[in-house]
Amino acid sequence: MSSKEAILHRLRGAATPIAPAPHAWQPWRGEDDQTRRARFLSGITAAHAEILTVQAANLARELTAWLDGEGISRLACGQGGRWQDEVAVACAGRSVLTPAGEFASWKDALFDTRQAGITHCAGAIADTGTLVLIPDGGEPRTLSLVPPCHIALLAASTIADNMAGLVAAGGWQQAMPTNLLLVSGPSKTADIQQTLAYGAHGPSRLLVVLVEDC
Repeated sequence: MSSKEAILHRLRGAATPIAPAPHAWQPWRGEDDQTRRARFLSGITAAHAEILTVQAANLARELTAWLDGEGISRLACGQGGRWQDEVAVACAGRSVLTPAGEFASWKDALFDTRQAGITHCAGAIADTGTLVLIPDGGEPRTLSLVPPCHIALLAASTIADNMAGLVAAGGWQQAMPTNLLLVSGPSKTADIQQTLAYGAHGPSRLLVVLVEDC
């Protein structure tokens, strides 16, 4: 037996199985829809997000009023979302960029002229106050990452307790989305003096339009 083999033999003989460390952590779970919603709103507003709660029947009217109040007239909107028709009504009379074709053909307009981007959410995580988006060709992720204001439409019924609950609700065990975007507030960063600044690497504002859909 060589010296190397002898050393490995001694190491293998001395090795003992490592028992898993016990822990008391469990995923957060809400008692009911109200508890779930309260935790989600608490988390995402603490991260500087704004909330607009609307009934599904009033979405177009309420979104129109908010856009008018903020003076937003140049938007980027995707295609194929759940409330596509309501978004179209709210954006009527405004300049709307609809991404189509190669990114290079509409990149400059998105970066230079759009005040806000509107996207739909696949759901949300109550535990961490996080929006979950599934970008695709109709709503590319740049709509939520580039304009100064991100307007996220969220169905109240899709708020899950935790990430595992969202996976189960979406049946992602069988077909996991290839691209998930998790949003827990507007873009923010801090320098070495811990001075917090918003919008350095993305939208400085996040409006969550919570749609009562039940």
